[in-house]
Amino acid sequence: MAGAVRGRRCRGAVLLLLVASVLAPLVLYGRFPVSPLPDSIVARGAFDRGDGSGPSLVWPHMAASEVSLAKDLTIERLGEHKNRVLSATDDWQAVEVARSHPSEKKIDTWEDPASWDAHQVVAVGNDSAQSTQDDMIKEVVSTDGRADGFHHPGDSKVAEEQDGQGMDEKELQDASEVEHKDGSDASENNIAGTHPAANLTSSLEKESAADTLSDHASINADLATSASSTGHSATSPDATIRIIKDQLIRAKTYLGVLASRGNHGTAKELRARMKDIQRALGDATDDGMLPQNVHGKIKAMEQTLGRIKRMHDGCSGAVNRLRTSLHSTEERLQSHRKDANYLAQLAAKSLPKGLHCLPLRLTNEYYSSNSNNKDFPNMEKLENPKLHHYAVFSDNVLAAAVVVNSTLVHAKKPANHVFHIVTDRLNYAAMKMWFLANPLGEAAVQVQNIEEFTWLNSSYSPVLKQLESSSMIDYYFGSGRARPGENPKFRNPKYLSILNHLRFYLPEIFPKLNKVLFLDDDTVVQQDLSALWSIDLKGKVNGAVETCGESFHRFDKYLNFSNPLIASNFNPHACGWAYGMNMFDLSEWRKQNITDVYHTWQNLNEDRLLWKLGSLPAGLVTFWNRTFPLDRSWHLLGLGYNPNVNEKEIRRASVIHYNGNLKPWLEIGLSKYRKYWSRHVNYDQVFIRECNINP
Repeated sequence: MAGAVRGRRCRGAVLLLLVASVLAPLVLYGRFPVSPLPDSIVARGAFDRGDGSGPSLVWPHMAASEVSLAKDLTIERLGEHKNRVLSATDDWQAVEVARSHPSEKKIDTWEDPASWDAHQVVAVGNDSAQSTQDDMIKEVVSTDGRADGFHHPGDSKVAEEQDGQGMDEKELQDASEVEHKDGSDASENNIAGTHPAANLTSSLEKESAADTLSDHASINADLATSASSTGHSATSPDATIRIIKDQLIRAKTYLGVLASRGNHGTAKELRARMKDIQRALGDATDDGMLPQNVHGKIKAMEQTLGRIKRMHDGCSGAVNRLRTSLHSTEERLQSHRKDANYLAQLAAKSLPKGLHCLPLRLTNEYYSSNSNNKDFPNMEKLENPKLHHYAVFSDNVLAAAVVVNSTLVHAKKPANHVFHIVTDRLNYAAMKMWFLANPLGEAAVQVQNIEEFTWLNSSYSPVLKQLESSSMIDYYFGSGRARPGENPKFRNPKYLSILNHLRFYLPEIFPKLNKVLFLDDDTVVQQDLSALWSIDLKGKVNGAVETCGESFHRFDKYLNFSNPLIASNFNPHACGWAYGMNMFDLSEWRKQNITDVYHTWQNLNEDRLLWKLGSLPAGLVTFWNRTFPLDRSWHLLGLGYNPNVNEKEIRRASVIHYNGNLKPWLEIGLSKYRKYWSRHVNYDQVFIRECNINP
């Protein structure tokens, strides 16, 4: 409706101008008053063909010469109007060429504008236009002709057809012939053949469009540098979106600089611009989804960024500020790392409610049971050196149960396997009750209390003497006595437990055995291990998998080579080996008196200057040059700290080891590896169910 009304108004204006062109010379030169004529007569007689084929307008009291003069003046005035229309049309169409089809061939003949649609209003006549600005006009202004604020000739055509009041074909021919008599060339007749009302309407509205276009051109001039520097394609449907994102990146960079310089006013303005442009961007994925006012926001942002860039000082100042910011960030990062390390150690030392409930429930059941027979079957196998003996030292009932269960599941001859479990006084009843309630069939099991080893005391063991000293207790339970930057894992109270050092007393614990396979309680057996007892250790005491593949498992990562005692006895680049699955030849152990070697080094490390607490550094110095390397497939480490262990290697390994803080029974454990451990837990067992332990 609005288009139809606008078309009628423009046609009326055209008719009035044409009538004025005719009447003005008559008044000036004929000195006759002009009688008012009905609109219908004016409309029919405005153009006289002169050949009698059309209606002629007869003016009263006018001589033939005066009529001829008026006719000549009318023709001249019509030529002037035609030239204005052509000029405005040429300018507008040249812009449309750059906006719609910049790369198409030139069109020498003009078509009827009323037949063009929004994307076909093309003409190549403005070759001097700047290519960059033309491309940006097409990109930024709009790709939809009806959303850019321009009037399209096709709209006038539709409005006239709906109105039913357009000039008839005969009147258009009249205008065409009048112009031809004026000396216009043949190509101009094509334009003369269009509706005068449509042409003048387009001329008037194209002036407004030209103003709008100039505004867009100024925006494009500001953004041309941004578009070219970022490599944005002018024909891409999301070029404007990418320009906006580029502005946001630059704005965020400047925002940090402004904050460091105290330019709070400019920073506030920049934040406001960022909010405006982010709100305009929204979730748009192409330029057609952007609001119409986005170009103004882009221009405002570009102006703000340009002003900030001009007020910004040289590169040296920026470099200094960035260095200061980097130093501050690194300090905060180190602080956060320390906090994260401390929290990880704290989480590793914590015990889930289910695992706390389980030993309590088992202990209660053990002492409330009326059964007088609380001994295990197959006790005669415990000292038979021909069988396969395992040593497991643990205070975790469920973890020890997984080691035993996984070993028996994969054993070809379960009757040949004997498990020796040593625990502390608090968990002795619970550990014993578990294996009484879950018998192992033909395999044998023994549960021992470390308190029963009367020979293991502070007068015999240096480590016990050190653990009971006031300085050691103060180190663990005192406040702020640790060195700055010291790893909190070295203050883990687990090192206070003698269970951690019991592995160095295997010949004393099993005096009648020749070989023992030591397993940590955070391991899972995946294959039959019987072949390990057939391996010839070639006079070595310890059979273990070496860890040379990773640099942090070499000697210099565990021992203090700044101490001359360590530097003179060991190679800092020597391969470490894994504790957790070790075949110990107890016969050779006794021959080489390995326990005394361990005691010697432990006494030398009383002040903890040779290595920090733990069993692995002590094992490295004790079994130096006494370790036989096993094939790597026997023992795979890393499931308790490395999220990138190869799945094929996990499936191929005979024993997998959850060494590290991320144990599979803890919530912080790596979920991708937990399945290998949880498959050996019977979650339907009554005690596990009562303690609400779930996979």
